[in-house]
Amino acid sequence: QVVELLRGVQRGSGDRRTLLRRLRWALQNKETQQKFVRLDGSVRVLIGLFTGSLADIQLEAARCLHELSHSSDPAVAEACLPVTPYLLTYLSGHSIEFMELCLYTLGNLVVESEAVRKQLLPQGIIPALASCIQSRHEAVLEGLGYVLSQLLQAKEAPTEIVPLVLDSGLPQHMLRLVCTGLKSGIGAAVEFAWCLHYIICGHTANAALLALGAVPALASLLLDVASQISPGIAEGLELLVCPVLRCLSNLLAEETVGCDVRIQDERLLVALFVILQCLFQEHPFIVQESLWLLNNLTADEPFFCSALLALDLLPALLQLLPHSQTASVLVLTVLCNIAEKGPAYCQELHRRAGLPPLLATLALADTDALGQCLELLHLLFLHCPEAAVDFIHQGGHRALEQHQGTAELAERVRAVLHMA
Repeated sequence: QVVELLRGVQRGSGDRRTLLRRLRWALQNKETQQKFVRLDGSVRVLIGLFTGSLADIQLEAARCLHELSHSSDPAVAEACLPVTPYLLTYLSGHSIEFMELCLYTLGNLVVESEAVRKQLLPQGIIPALASCIQSRHEAVLEGLGYVLSQLLQAKEAPTEIVPLVLDSGLPQHMLRLVCTGLKSGIGAAVEFAWCLHYIICGHTANAALLALGAVPALASLLLDVASQISPGIAEGLELLVCPVLRCLSNLLAEETVGCDVRIQDERLLVALFVILQCLFQEHPFIVQESLWLLNNLTADEPFFCSALLALDLLPALLQLLPHSQTASVLVLTVLCNIAEKGPAYCQELHRRAGLPPLLATLALADTDALGQCLELLHLLFLHCPEAAVDFIHQGGHRALEQHQGTAELAERVRAVLHMA
């Protein structure tokens, strides 16, 4: 049937647009895709129609190529190699729908085939995408973000793709589109936020992103999200919040000179807890992302440790202890970050939080959480002796003694018991 459709299209017999539409439906099948590319001249026929002068035929041929690009078989992607220069050429000046099809076809092809990526780079895909990012059309920008996100996830991205992206000036536009996404279009903002995340994960371009002001810009975006979010209208915002939290967290982890003074604003903590409150029930993964950022904000920075205490955010933080094993570890790590700042901080922690949450943690079986709890108790007893007294009075030593038989914790348990 596909052979007959192809012959009909090639001869120009009947309604070629209808024939192409039927071919497109047939190409939604995985086996049909594989058989199609093995037919002699099949892809060449599609490319001929794709590059022809009849707009409606061009569009249907583009849709057929787009269906082929969905294949997870690298052989199908590589059979489409001859179309890549035309896909790039048509990124300038055609209809929005046509450009969108070209972008998503490119994005699908680069996922499955290193050969396609290696051909596209010298053909100038990055400069072509850099030209597209000036578009005012949300659909085009979202498609562009999709292509870039696929490219930036490739194993060779840190060494071969990210340097080209930096030279193209794309990051500053990506950052702008992420930070204006609440007004101009959240779909494109989400795609570009993941693009920034993949760049940051490569560890080769973070200095450039920091120089562009990425940290204060992303922090400001979180303030904007918090000012607009509420439990009733939060749907969809988690898609943007998640990569933004990751970007900010990982950039702060890269900083070697401490937290950027431009984000030393207590409103950032409030925003973080507002976003958490609105999203965590429907989207529990936000808890881990938010706590990872909170950990990096408080790790070396007394400002945020003081603000957390002064704003009375400890109760909200402690409520997350039982959320999951990962959340328990991160909450305890944030508390350790505060306790490490010395006696005044430990006394405030003891006064505001008390020991019951820690005693509950000692009943857990998770060794990572227990280890972090022991670290926190050590710091509290060291800087706030009255905490050790309360610990004994509340039976904490009995809870601790239960873990003396855990090989990886035994020595630390004995040390904390000795301090108490």
